[in-house]
Amino acid sequence: MLGLLFTVMLGLQPPNPPAPPPSPSAATPSSQADAAAGLPVSLDRIKGALEQAPPAQPLRGLNETPRFKVEIVEKQKIRLEDLMNNLDFKSGPVPPGGLYAYEQQRQIWPSVSNPLVQPYAAFSQPELVTILAEGLAGRYLAGKAANAITTAQRASAEAAARQEVIHAIEDYCVAQPHGGAGIRICADPSAIR
Repeated sequence: MLGLLFTVMLGLQPPNPPAPPPSPSAATPSSQADAAAGLPVSLDRIKGALEQAPPAQPLRGLNETPRFKVEIVEKQKIRLEDLMNNLDFKSGPVPPGGLYAYEQQRQIWPSVSNPLVQPYAAFSQPELVTILAEGLAGRYLAGKAANAITTAQRASAEAAARQEVIHAIEDYCVAQPHGGAGIRICADPSAIR
């Protein structure tokens, strides 16, 4: 039903008559030149339309001063201090093989009747002193050495980041007109803190 109604409405509308071709006497000299040059449009009409259009807005942001933001993201490193702080030394050293194996060995080979089967029987007294000295040195000196190494690594990373920022500013200033003359950051890029 709707299709039939639509067809009838289309049939009732009169067709648009074709537009008459422009007469050569009414054409302006420039439109005649455009037609002779084979252009499908009239340059005079385009110029007239452009003159009637409102003036274009200037680009936003040309008068703004640049703002720089520096963010240094350091990869989180596992430090020896953090590992040492996470360890639990309150329970004392665990004997080799665990507590149950140690208790079983103590009951099977009592220390009075079997002195050479005890845990530190394989070491002589000078060897035990060496083990003690190495343990104390590792306990007290290794922490300070690790601290010094991490501090030096951080200072090196900060210096490298500062140099990278200075190079980026220098590249920016070189790309600006007149080499960045008049831009405060271009005058002394090393003054960045």
